[in-house]
Amino acid sequence: MEFLRPASWREALEAKAQYPDAMPIAGGTDVMVELNFDSRRPGELLDLTRVPELAEWAPDGPELRIGAGVPYARLIDELGDQLPGLAMASRTVGSPQIRNRGTLGGNLGSASPAGDGHPPLLAGEADVEVESVRGSRVIPAEEFFTGPKRNALAPDELIAAVRLSPATGPEQFCKVGTRNAMVIAVCTFAIALRPEIERVRTGIGSAAPTPIRAREAEDFLAEELDWAGRGALPDAVARRFGELVTQVASPIDDVRGSADYRRHALSVMARRALGWAWHEHCSGRQECA
Repeated sequence: MEFLRPASWREALEAKAQYPDAMPIAGGTDVMVELNFDSRRPGELLDLTRVPELAEWAPDGPELRIGAGVPYARLIDELGDQLPGLAMASRTVGSPQIRNRGTLGGNLGSASPAGDGHPPLLAGEADVEVESVRGSRVIPAEEFFTGPKRNALAPDELIAAVRLSPATGPEQFCKVGTRNAMVIAVCTFAIALRPEIERVRTGIGSAAPTPIRAREAEDFLAEELDWAGRGALPDAVARRFGELVTQVASPIDDVRGSADYRRHALSVMARRALGWAWHEHCSGRQECA
């Protein structure tokens, strides 16, 4: 196995062009597991840890541009106030050591349906910026995942950054696992309220071949919620929202949980996340109606 260690982004792109089958590695929290279990044995490893551009984030117009190499710990500490949903999801990733090493770009690259960072990216209308020596392009997060552990990257492309706007309303993230910490998700759910346009966005993980949105559920809430008056959330609305979220899922039975359990958990998580987010929206007043 050849070990490639570029010192700049341009060198990394040139190496990927020369060795399109090279496996990128940054935090290594997924890659090293595959190597240790001999489930993958690439001819080349492309180490991106010395590429400084990947470890940077900055405002770019109305958006935040987050380098693919920014670890979860920094997402929590430095961007938690601007991207609360993504920060919540990041807190559920592994142990403190994993959060110090693991990166959002690596999570996207592995494209696991159970990736904790994926639902908040869908709910936050994120874009994935990818690049090769041929040029760069931007892929909406919901179009980035093409199948279980498959993504829209061309063989010579690398993930450069994630782009998304700071939250304009409450965001929530829920995760169910076989224990409380350091666990692969049985299923996950993210929600983002956008009061300024009276819309809701969702993200579902580990309940379909790829991370998905619940569009019908989003449209339902946009019509049913008392945005201006900030009225109380009716139980019937919350229940129907949970049902619509469940209907879009297509979970499987596996060692972590059954399809039926995943559907039930998604319905409960959707109702709870909506309730928490709506309560936060209501807290702009002394109390909800």
